[in-house]
Amino acid sequence: MAIVVVLAGSWFGYQQLADKGCSGGIALSVAAAPEMVPAVQQAAKRWSDAGAEVNGTCVNVNVSGVSPASMASTIALKHRVTLSGLGAVSKDGTVPDVWIPDSTTWLLRLRSEASGFQPTDGKSLAQSPVVIAMPQPVAEKIGWPDRKLGWADLVKQMTTGNSLRTGIVDPNRDAAGLAGLLALGGAAGTSAQAKAQQVGALRSLALGSSSLREDLLEKFPRSEDAADLTTAISAAPLSEEDVISYNADKPVVPLAALYLDPKPPALDYPYAVMPEVGIDLNKSAAATGLRQAMEQPAFRDELARVGLRGPDGVAGAGFANPTGGPKPSAAPAAATGTEGAAAAGLDAGSINQVLGSWAAITQPGRVLAVFDVSGSMADKVPTADNQSRAAVTRTAATQGLKLFDNEWAVGTWIFSTEMNGKLPYKEIVPISPLTSARSELEASISKITPKAGGATGLYDTALAAYKKVQEDWQPGRVNSVILFTDGKNSNDDGLKLPALVTELKKANDAKRPVRMVIIGIGNEVDANELETITNATSSGGVFIAEDPAKISDIFLEAIASRSGAAR
Repeated sequence: MAIVVVLAGSWFGYQQLADKGCSGGIALSVAAAPEMVPAVQQAAKRWSDAGAEVNGTCVNVNVSGVSPASMASTIALKHRVTLSGLGAVSKDGTVPDVWIPDSTTWLLRLRSEASGFQPTDGKSLAQSPVVIAMPQPVAEKIGWPDRKLGWADLVKQMTTGNSLRTGIVDPNRDAAGLAGLLALGGAAGTSAQAKAQQVGALRSLALGSSSLREDLLEKFPRSEDAADLTTAISAAPLSEEDVISYNADKPVVPLAALYLDPKPPALDYPYAVMPEVGIDLNKSAAATGLRQAMEQPAFRDELARVGLRGPDGVAGAGFANPTGGPKPSAAPAAATGTEGAAAAGLDAGSINQVLGSWAAITQPGRVLAVFDVSGSMADKVPTADNQSRAAVTRTAATQGLKLFDNEWAVGTWIFSTEMNGKLPYKEIVPISPLTSARSELEASISKITPKAGGATGLYDTALAAYKKVQEDWQPGRVNSVILFTDGKNSNDDGLKLPALVTELKKANDAKRPVRMVIIGIGNEVDANELETITNATSSGGVFIAEDPAKISDIFLEAIASRSGAAR
């Protein structure tokens, strides 16, 4: 019996089913990134026409186009987690049997938040390099297509007053935008000046950000009028397919695709078979059969017609290669896929770090930063030129404060034991808007100095900080406690763990949620103890920097992630 393709449940599909004499079948639902749908539908139809079957049973393939952000939200909801920046999603969303998002980064982000999300297969079906899209007149002014540019050149263009009006699709919701941020981060050096340039570039992108790709594309110039060219968006990270699709409509001002070095992760369109499919052998076999149909030579040509390359970067017949693009017959870069994610430098940690930087710049927040100053914070860190734990924490705090936009409000506490009479904590700066208190907060970081012989009054401090943030809770912001500690609770006069858990649960208020994040410094913290604390709150997590020199990276990951990730 033949495999039957149903396009969005159409009458055509029913007729095919009847004509083949199928009395039943295996239903296989596929949700694909919209640009992939025509090629996937054609591959499924070709598979049907070839008379394929699974154990003598017909397969009913339903292919639908769904934005990757929407499907990621739906999957996250089913696993009772959330992804940063995606917002609310309808509870009526349906998880398909097979998901073809535009990038493996979606799978990595979901797996980092939901341990039960373990899709199989994951082979790349197509590839689209991530480029900087520019109106051709603007690109020509900076030397395109003859001059080879890098991401570092772009950062300079964005931060030295050269009037590049940049934009980006929210990287929480768009894989090309995320790849652009990853490339910018990789291009930045380690010096203070380089870090400052990176922050400036991120803020420049934020000024022209859009929630949807279609909205960003509308911001490109519609005429060659000088005023239009100077006020419209003049550079944005998009996919090669976006540029091809845009130019196919013959706009007055076409877009140039700039392929910058180092190459960011390409969109790789992984074939993700959902975990639930694995328990149904027939459905699992059908999913494998459909993927194999998309490995046939004809599929590469179908991809070319929608502006996509094959998974190895080689394009099929009729591919509209942008000027300056890699030759269609060449394989410019290996696609990512789940097998190649590590090789491409992709992991949930690096993704969350760059999204944490973005969140600090674009999402108004309110945070109380609480720093351990117990005696052990004087211990040396061999991987940081033997600086003390307190010194590397001060560096992380300084870098983080520079990243935060003026929309944020920040306060600082320090804690050990007997810091304010019998209290183990002490307020340095109350939670204050950065517009007015940035200088004071920068100065407060110098107070992160170890107290000789001081122990760790962790439990009382965690409860007091949580209640303080909740007391002055503000709507429209993420209200958080971020607590840094390098040890276990050791305050004989204070709360015990069961009492702390009881008090935190009692303080929980759904109308005034507070996110409790604890960053463990070094290998002397007790991850179970810290997780017991955060689990008693409505949201938050534990992040452990076993190498204290990595605190800055862990800090950014903590801002973006919705749950903890022990390291």
